[in-house]
Formats: sequence, C-alpha cells, structure tokens
Amino acid sequence: MKISCTKSNLLSGINIAMRAVPSKTTLPILESFLIEAFDEIKITTNDNDMGIETIVEGNVVETGKIAIEARIFSEIIRKLPENEILIEADASYKVRITCEDSQFNLNGRNPDEFPELVKTDDTNKITMSQFTLKELIRQTIFSIAPNDNNALMRGELFEITDSTVKVVSLDGHRISIRKEELADRYDNKKVIVPGKTLMEISRILGGEKADPVDIIFDNKFVKFVFDSTIVISRLIEGEYYDVDRMISTDYETEVKINKNDFLNCIDRALTLSREGEKRPIILNITDNDINIDITSSLGSMNAHLPIIKQGKNLEIGFNPRFFMDALKVIDDEEINIYFVNSNAPCFIRNREGEYIYIILPINIKR
Repeated sequence: MKISCTKSNLLSGINIAMRAVPSKTTLPILESFLIEAFDEIKITTNDNDMGIETIVEGNVVETGKIAIEARIFSEIIRKLPENEILIEADASYKVRITCEDSQFNLNGRNPDEFPELVKTDDTNKITMSQFTLKELIRQTIFSIAPNDNNALMRGELFEITDSTVKVVSLDGHRISIRKEELADRYDNKKVIVPGKTLMEISRILGGEKADPVDIIFDNKFVKFVFDSTIVISRLIEGEYYDVDRMISTDYETEVKINKNDFLNCIDRALTLSREGEKRPIILNITDNDINIDITSSLGSMNAHLPIIKQGKNLEIGFNPRFFMDALKVIDDEEINIYFVNSNAPCFIRNREGEYIYIILPINIKR
C-alpha cells in the first residue's frame, strides 16, 4: 500500500475515527486504525459496540491495506509539518511515514485480523438535517445516567411516528423530551440508542441545516450516514419507560418567567454550593414574583424575580443543577413552568409541545 495526502485531510479523518478506538480492550487489534486504499482512502475503527468508517481525501499510489496502532499513528501525524504525507506499507506489515525531512518506521498489524463492521439492511431509514439531529441530542443528552446499572437509562429513546421524531432521556430524577417534525413520513419505529454513541456523533456532525444525515434502523443496530462518514452502533435492548404516563396535564400553578433571568439567578445561587453538598434551591411562588432561596454551609442567598402566575401560591425545592441543565438548552426567551403541588414533579414546556423537561422536587425541611 502506498498513499499520499495532506496533513489536514489525514488529521480530519483521524479525529473522526479515533472516537471508536477503545481505551481498554482484550483484543489488541481493536486499538488500531484499519487503513484501506483501493478506490479511495478509508479509515475504520471498531470498539465492538460502535464502529466508524470515514473517507480521507488523498491519492492512492498503490492499493492495499494495513492496521496500525491508532494512538501512536495519531500522535505522529499531529507532530508532522503542515505538508504532504506519504504512507507506505509492505507485505510484512512494515509501515513508513514520510513528510519533508522526517521519516518514521513502524510495525503495523495484519489487517485481516481487524473485525469488519456490521453489514446492515439500509431500506428502513429516516433523513433529517445534521443541525436537527445535533439539536435533538444537545437538548436531551444531559439527562441520561451514563454510569447507571440500568442500561435503559444510559440511552435515549428515538420514537418515529409518521413525520414526527421524539427523543427521550431520563436518569431517575428528571426527564427530557424533544419532538421535531420531519420533511417526510416514515414507518413507526422505537429504538434505544446508547448515549455514548450520540455524544460522539454530536461531536463529529458539522451541524449545517442544509446537510442531511440518514439514520438507518436494522434489527439490533443503528447506522448514521453523513458527509464521508458512517457510524454503526449496537442498540440497547429492552422496553423503554412509558413517559407519556408521567406527564401530567393537571396542575395547580403556572408560572411564566424570563429564562435568562431565572438561569442567571440559579447560577449565582450555586456559588454557595460546595462540590458534593446537595443543597436545594427553594422557590416560593406568590402572585407577582418568585422568591429564590438557598442556604449552605458557606452562607445564604435570596433573590426575587417578576413572574406572571396563574393558580395557587406554592413553595417547593429542587436540585439547582437539574434546573440549570434544562434552562441552558432552551432557546425561548420566556418559559412556562407548571407545578402540580409541592411534592410532585414540575414541567417546563412550550405550548407546541416541542420540548418537555420534567424535574423531581426535593423534600425541604423548614
């Protein structure tokens, strides 16, 4: 194999493929980049749960393939000059990397030992813009439980109904729900995608509104196809929680408030919260304002914000970080918060139902 490409093009492919290189594995071959040079230059990585295949722009001088230790190769390429890079591999898996006056000789690995990515049936797919997918992930991913023993809480539900996609995540203390209308109608589908996969995809996506991404559902796998990259991931098996039953339309208090004012106020309150010290913010809702109070070992803070209120007065406590996480991803200038009572979850949602954030309260003792 013999290929040449610019450092910037090669590094772009490396940065994408590196996201599926496992940090720990019992199969050393998975710590490699599989580089294939035939009609095009392709880099593949695979951690057995997620695989990435990406095309690198360059020239194929001699066809072939090689597996090469990913982290060493990545570090070498990063430190080379901004110029054309020549990579050669022979039949004994010896690799030579040349750029200007620098030359590296490395021991490669047998590329035939690298496990192929899963082949999928690409007939069952939906299409949306990269911007839409990136926003759906951004506005829900914070409420998964990445280290929970319950696998369902480590993933997000993607539910397709006609022309609507709904994404749901939860961690036992809060629920995030986002809905988006698609340009076309599709068959109904429910799958649970690992949060780790979605976080990596969000980092790779360009996020332009005009650029599409195809999402393909095939039995136990999901495949994302965009630009010159394919990401394949195992799905999480199981029946997701019926979150619709958790959404109450029966509330006693509705509050309309400026989102940024509320967010900044909670942020200021957190300056009095030590790491690991779980002190709630206490919201006291009256006719014309909301009183925000926090008391910790460092001191206390009290603030008032104007609101428009319908319904009963109320006092309720929450984890301030849970509120902040939701407020940060809402783009509306004003938000509506619905309270059932002081012991029930509150709901932040817009009139159109495009987003719903459900936050459980904390028992407060006066």
